[in-house]
Amino acid sequence: MAMNPYDWIEQSLDTIHRASWYRSVKSIQGRPGAILCLEGQELVNFASNDYLGLAGDERLVQAAITATAELGTGATGSRLLTGHRSLHQALEGAIAQLKQTEAALVFSSGYLANLGTIAAIVGQQDLILSDQFNHSSLKNGAKLSGAFVIEYPHNRVDHLGQILRQHRQNYRRTLIMTDGVFSMDGDLCPLRPLLNLAIEFDCMTLVDEAHGTGVLGQTGAGCVEHFGCSDQPLIQVGTLSKALGSLGGYVAGSASLIDFLRNRASSWIYTTGLTPADTAAALAAIKIIQENPQPRVQLWQNIEQLQELLKHHQIPTFPSSSPIICIPFKDAKTALKASQQLQEQGIFAPAIRPPTVSTSRIRISLMATHQRIHLEKLIQGLLTQGLSG
Repeated sequence: MAMNPYDWIEQSLDTIHRASWYRSVKSIQGRPGAILCLEGQELVNFASNDYLGLAGDERLVQAAITATAELGTGATGSRLLTGHRSLHQALEGAIAQLKQTEAALVFSSGYLANLGTIAAIVGQQDLILSDQFNHSSLKNGAKLSGAFVIEYPHNRVDHLGQILRQHRQNYRRTLIMTDGVFSMDGDLCPLRPLLNLAIEFDCMTLVDEAHGTGVLGQTGAGCVEHFGCSDQPLIQVGTLSKALGSLGGYVAGSASLIDFLRNRASSWIYTTGLTPADTAAALAAIKIIQENPQPRVQLWQNIEQLQELLKHHQIPTFPSSSPIICIPFKDAKTALKASQQLQEQGIFAPAIRPPTVSTSRIRISLMATHQRIHLEKLIQGLLTQGLSG
C-alpha cells in the first residue's frame, strides 16, 4: 500500500489540538478601536497593538486615500527599480528625526526589517548574543545570518558578561540584540547596562523598538529615548504597524549603516516597496505623535489606573513597564477557558500559549482610547475567574 507523504500534516494537527495549542482566525468588522465587533458581537478590545488609537484615525485614513489616488495602490517594484517614491524618502526622514539618528530605511514589514538587517551585518565568522525572550523575527534573523548564536537568560546582564568574557575573542564581529519592550511580557530591556557591555567588548547592539515606538520616551521615540541612550551608537529596528497605525518596518541608525543595508539587506532589495497608502498613513502618524502628546499621556494614565486596580484586587501579573500586562495561568487549557469566559462577558483578551510562550497567560494590551469603565469591566471579568489573591 502506497504511503501518502502528506499524512504527517493531519497527525501534527491532531497533536496541536490535544495540547490545546490550536489556533484559528476570527473575523473582525469595522474600524479598529477600543470596542470591536467580532463575528457580530461587540467586545471591549484588550488585544490590539494600536496603542494610541491611530489605526482608525480619520487623518491616517485620509492620508492613505490621498496617496492612493495620486500614486496608485502598489509600489509596483522593489525600491531599487520602480518602487521608490518621494513619499518613502519623506517617511524615512521623519523616522530618523523621531529617532534622533542620521538616517532610516523603510521595509515592507517589521519582520522583514529584522531578517534583512541581522543577516546583512553578521555572518558565519560572527557571534550573536540574543535575549531568550526576543521576538521570533530576531531569532529567525539570527538563524538566517549563519552566525553562531547564544541565547542569554532573560535580561540577565551578568550572564551576558560571562558569555562575552568566554567567547568574544573567538569571533570577528559580535551583535547583542534585544527587544526594547518584550511583546509577550511587557517588561523592558536593561538597555544602559547592555550598551556598557557592548562598549567594553566591542559589540554592535540592535534594539527592536516595535512596542516602544510612540509609547515610550519624552517624545514617543521609544525605549532608546526612554533610557536616555539616543546619543549612543546602536541599531534601532521597529514596525509601523503598532502605535503608528499602519504597516511596514524600519531600521534607524548611522548614515553608513543605512547605505550599507540598501546594498546588502536582501529582504529590502528583493521585496516590493511599501504601498503609498501605508507610507502616507505612517507619515501622518509620526506627525501626530510629534505635534500632540495627549494620546500618549492618556495611554499612560490608563496603564497606571489598570495597574492600581489589579494591585487593589490582588490579581497576579507579570512585571510590566508598558501597555502590555499579562496574567499567568497554570496551563493552556485553563487560559483558553478564561479567555472564552471573558468573551462571554463582553471582553476580548486572548490566551497566549506555548509554543509562543513558556507560561500560558491572558495578555492585556491597553490603548489610549480605553475608558475607565472598560478597565473596571475587565477587572470584574478577571475576578470571576477566581484570580484575586
